[in-house]
Amino acid sequence: MTDKARKLPFWLRRPLPADDSFTRTEQILNSLDLQTICSSANCPNRGQCWSRGTATVLILGNICTRNCRFCSVGTGKPAPPDPTEPARLAQMASQMELKYLVITSVNRDDLPDGGASHFHDCIDEVRRQCPDIQFEILTPDFRGFQSRAIEILRNALPFVFGHNVETVPSLYSSARSGGDYQQSLNLLRIAKDSFDRIITKSSIMLGLGETEAQVEQVLRDLRTVGCDRITIGQYLKPSPDSLEVVEYIHPERFDRWKQQAMQLGFSWVISSPYARSSYFAEKQSTL
Repeated sequence: MTDKARKLPFWLRRPLPADDSFTRTEQILNSLDLQTICSSANCPNRGQCWSRGTATVLILGNICTRNCRFCSVGTGKPAPPDPTEPARLAQMASQMELKYLVITSVNRDDLPDGGASHFHDCIDEVRRQCPDIQFEILTPDFRGFQSRAIEILRNALPFVFGHNVETVPSLYSSARSGGDYQQSLNLLRIAKDSFDRIITKSSIMLGLGETEAQVEQVLRDLRTVGCDRITIGQYLKPSPDSLEVVEYIHPERFDRWKQQAMQLGFSWVISSPYARSSYFAEKQSTL
């Protein structure tokens, strides 16, 4: 760990709220036995988002088939998809009176479609019970069956299609060893080319040792494959076994990245230390 990363800077100190909205969200999720990426990945925004009555639901269990060192989600052999999950997800959306729902999942390399059918079923059932709700999906890279997964998801439109590149290519071997940068770009390109008028979205973490030139190249690569939206946030070590933070990026630098991303043509940018994939995703949500 460098000297820059030894002490958490003041702009990253955030208490965990415990107001009525936070408690209600927690109770609904627990009563329906639903997983969230907020809890599984130790997201620092959990308090703020749950207090707004929003949460990013983690489907297909909380055991991942990969072991990315930036993430605290458990790895191992996952259970089969739960056929009751779509209905429970719909109950949550109804009870919370959601207008916008973000659905994500662990990597499921054990499934022949990477979990795309389960994404489809969840969207269909929630939409059946809550016809006015809007969706954003944050998918794994569907390694080995990207075209098939995209075709399966076609009948679940409309939604914002998100897939995170996470970091710069040179850091994949240490931070995202199970992933492939070009494969991630390819998935975003296929989604953009396959779905009519689709909005695509990605995210990158800073503070893992990347250079500014590398970050700029990632932004340019994302625009090349038609990516519309981007979140840029600070990497924070989520568990003792996760990668160390190399540097805490000052908020002013995030402001500069926002301006640069807008200049490159992104239509929607959130760039701040606490920005995460689904952070304020409901803003500018019209599909």
